[in-house]
Amino acid sequence: MSQASQIIRPYPKEDDKSTMRRISSVQILQGNISPPPPCEYTHSVPAVVFSSGASSGNIFHEISELIIPLFITSRHFQSRLRFIVPDFDIRFISKYKKIFSHLSSYEVINPAANVSVHCFPGAVVGLHYHDNLAIKTMDVPEGYSMLDFRQFVTESYNLKIRDSSQMEKPTLVLISRKNKRAFMNEDEMVTMIKELGFRVIIAQPDMTANLDKFAEIVNSCSVLVGAHGAGITNAVFLQKGAVLVQVVGLGLESLSNITYGTPAIRMGLNYIEYKIEAEESSLISLYGKDHPVIVDPESIAAKGYEAVKDVYLVKQNFNIDVVRFRKTLVNALGLLGRSAPLG
Repeated sequence: MSQASQIIRPYPKEDDKSTMRRISSVQILQGNISPPPPCEYTHSVPAVVFSSGASSGNIFHEISELIIPLFITSRHFQSRLRFIVPDFDIRFISKYKKIFSHLSSYEVINPAANVSVHCFPGAVVGLHYHDNLAIKTMDVPEGYSMLDFRQFVTESYNLKIRDSSQMEKPTLVLISRKNKRAFMNEDEMVTMIKELGFRVIIAQPDMTANLDKFAEIVNSCSVLVGAHGAGITNAVFLQKGAVLVQVVGLGLESLSNITYGTPAIRMGLNYIEYKIEAEESSLISLYGKDHPVIVDPESIAAKGYEAVKDVYLVKQNFNIDVVRFRKTLVNALGLLGRSAPLG
């Protein structure tokens, strides 16, 4: 049998050319390799090879494109496997150390720092990716679902199993953004939220950066509120019966539903959308109330994702109508089996 080779870039988003350019290739040789190199390390468990080279600190891409695919690909090994990570990113590995320690009983191998010959009884090169924050149960032999993934996360981070409806006073975590889809009247929002009887935690960027601690904070809350953006991905840490409220910006209805709305429901969460009206968007002062950006977002979407990103994701902030938003939070209280205070 002659020797053949195959080149694989072990990252799930094969159709994302800009991302794949940052991923190192892995060469797979088949057939006669003469002479085969001697084993310096012989392992009794299989290897799973994937690249962390595209991790950027964005929790949505990290969870959706790496952590969930890692769960899909390796959970059935029951920790009897060894991860090999080309493009080894120590920040990513450290950030999700609790995930790795619950998927594998062994240290992660960085091949760039450990240039030697390792022999394994088998290997999986690359990860199985299904969709945004999703597991397609029918495509997994073990039948895992996003509910199973959330249970795995709860165990990995040693989160307490609570029921939101049984908590004495509901806690609401508000994801605070400083630019791009920021709440311009955040103080006014917080005052109203407290009047509804919530204990409020404002999640600033420095708080969300420490994932281990922030996972516990999110798990302690009954309601998570945030504008469309990566921070909403922390909903994977919410407790049973909790509510996710996504503030959907002008022109972002479809994107918001695809990335967080549908996944939230699949995770078994209570999900509510608060759709921004034109008067609440900063875009109205930039373009005027009769501009296509305001009255015909679909015409902007027809130009492609980059046009949507430039206008609706980058340039838009929100001045929330607290009277209207109050109704959304009263609805959230109802889902928790509670009622708003009188007055």
